[in-house]
Amino acid sequence: MQTNAHAGTAQLARRLGFWSVVGIGIGVTIGSGIFRTPAAIATRVPDPTLMLAVWVLGGVISLCGALSFAELAGALPYTGGVYVYLRESWGRLLAFLFGWSQLVLIRASATGAISTVFSEYLLRSLGYDPAAHGTATDCVAAAAIVGTAAANIHGVRLGAALVGISTTMKFGALTLMVLVAVTLGGGAGGSTAHFTAAGGPVEASLFGLALISVLWAYDGFADASYVAGEVNNAERVLPRAIIAATVAIVAIYVGTNVAYLYVSPIERMAQSPLIAADTMDAMFGSLGVAMVSVVVTVATFGALMSTMLTAPRTFFAMADDRLFFHSVASVHPRYGTPYVAITLAAALGVVFVFARTFEQLADVFVLSIWPFYGLAVAGLYQLRRARPELSRPYTVPGYPVVPAVFVAAVVYLVGNALVTDPLLTGVTFAIILAGIPVYYVAFKNIARA
Repeated sequence: MQTNAHAGTAQLARRLGFWSVVGIGIGVTIGSGIFRTPAAIATRVPDPTLMLAVWVLGGVISLCGALSFAELAGALPYTGGVYVYLRESWGRLLAFLFGWSQLVLIRASATGAISTVFSEYLLRSLGYDPAAHGTATDCVAAAAIVGTAAANIHGVRLGAALVGISTTMKFGALTLMVLVAVTLGGGAGGSTAHFTAAGGPVEASLFGLALISVLWAYDGFADASYVAGEVNNAERVLPRAIIAATVAIVAIYVGTNVAYLYVSPIERMAQSPLIAADTMDAMFGSLGVAMVSVVVTVATFGALMSTMLTAPRTFFAMADDRLFFHSVASVHPRYGTPYVAITLAAALGVVFVFARTFEQLADVFVLSIWPFYGLAVAGLYQLRRARPELSRPYTVPGYPVVPAVFVAAVVYLVGNALVTDPLLTGVTFAIILAGIPVYYVAFKNIARA
């Protein structure tokens, strides 16, 4: 299938199959979120039932997004993912703003946040307190970014293989932790009473902020679409892989939070930024801490590898489309990878590691990217009306309701953020909108190749 969705000249080889794409989807999602955000969510929603409800709600929203993105990926199976969907449904300006946001906010924030948690758990597994070694934590995080970038420059198959190995390990480890917690956690103070204990009052605005943290943890359902141009039989493989990865993530995340809450009451969860380590500490002592620290280190390294595999493809697609400096679309003559785009993404991630905290990085990421997710899903309606000739091997079940649920959730998310944290939200959106004059001055009149 060939449409005007791919008018560039640079080509990447199609080397990835179904399980590689599933591994990328799970690998980029299971990273820092499930190990770092439960404390913030328990603080904002100090009621056990509502705390679990926000995780379920986030899973439902993400699944609606995944079902919608599956149609987009099947109809437009080209490198760049969200960038391509926005360009084909809403035009080049909005697509450029997404790429601009990826450049200056989104991917650097994600890369910085994931590498920070990787560094924290690695240092803890080696017997060091990351809170007491802030500079060392940042340096290790930066080194991890550089290392994963180098691996992905060496080849997409190498990157995908490392992602697949780490994905299998961390998904299996999370599943094992859930089973161990619910079967042996009673001896470490675990109790079903933790699920029904009276919690503190929950404000609607804080519930919305908690949802931001949850969606950070769930983010990843769109990332597989960035490597669409390197997937064999992408029209059929991508939809199935995106949905399979998202369903698996929702199941393991809800189960993991049930395990956390079973072992630790919600007030203790709220005081435990490294909740996975503290859960295993309660059951197995220092041995448990060492074991889970290794698992989280592998998990976050795999997520960082996945991010370095997927994110640079947006810059590559933009450059190939003449909406960014064309040298960024360069393909390595030996490895066949977008090495300039990968190097650029790594450099920005390193800068953000030293500039911001984990919480700042996570919140900025969600506020930056989810409005574009909403616009991409809303583009389904536009594409069905304006491009009925597109081949659609997969269509969204429950259309038009399922995409509408996702779009409505994004509108609520943005509105709540504007009310509860107008400064951070306003600054974030101002940076995004600053891309408009950049587009008109530098790229609007450059002809497409």
